[in-house]
Amino acid sequence: MSEVERPHGHIRSFVLRQGRVSNAQQRYHAEMMPTIGIPWRAERVDLNAVFGRAAPKVLEIGFGMGETTAVIAAAHPEIDYLGIEVHTPGVGSLLKRIAEGGLANLRVIQHDAVEVARDMLAPECLSGIHVFFPDPWPKKRQQKRRLIQPEFVALLATRLAAGGYFHCATDWEEYAHQMLQVLGDEPTLENTAGGFAPRPEYRPLTKFEQRGLRLGHGVWDVVFRKKETARSGG
Repeated sequence: MSEVERPHGHIRSFVLRQGRVSNAQQRYHAEMMPTIGIPWRAERVDLNAVFGRAAPKVLEIGFGMGETTAVIAAAHPEIDYLGIEVHTPGVGSLLKRIAEGGLANLRVIQHDAVEVARDMLAPECLSGIHVFFPDPWPKKRQQKRRLIQPEFVALLATRLAAGGYFHCATDWEEYAHQMLQVLGDEPTLENTAGGFAPRPEYRPLTKFEQRGLRLGHGVWDVVFRKKETARSGG
């Protein structure tokens, strides 16, 4: 069954747009996805085998153009990072950063994050999850498309090892409060800050974020941890 025909069983949090792909993005996408990319398949992936070592694994969902992803991976070579993004320009951009930075601790999946988490990731395989500046879907009728929803957070929590962290960031205040509520309602997670968290040092400020802060726009970080007593199923 093709990707178009395959039943998804959930509301997508993204819309595939026909954005322009630069020649460089296309070239890096074509050359590097066969080696850096992990093809979608509805079966569990051995991440230690993929990276060739046993190390902490951190998942980033929706890495955009990959600026933050590459900076974090370069600063923490002892950690393996798995980035998920559906848009080809962003994937090509991150692959270019990987090549230019010689980053051996970063892999990419170009697919729907819900299906990746559900079908490809084993329980308790992750040490951390990053969801930075997801689409806020600001209109009331669109909010069902938001990525941070109870069902998806519950699924992701099963993929976190005990003590692993779940870090969201947004510049949309109303969505920030929803994130705080949804993660707070997940019984296997606990808030590390009692409310919104200060920005952890490992999350760099993007140019977009710096501009927003200069203009007086807020940014909210939400950081939870998997309870040590919590165990994951299937």
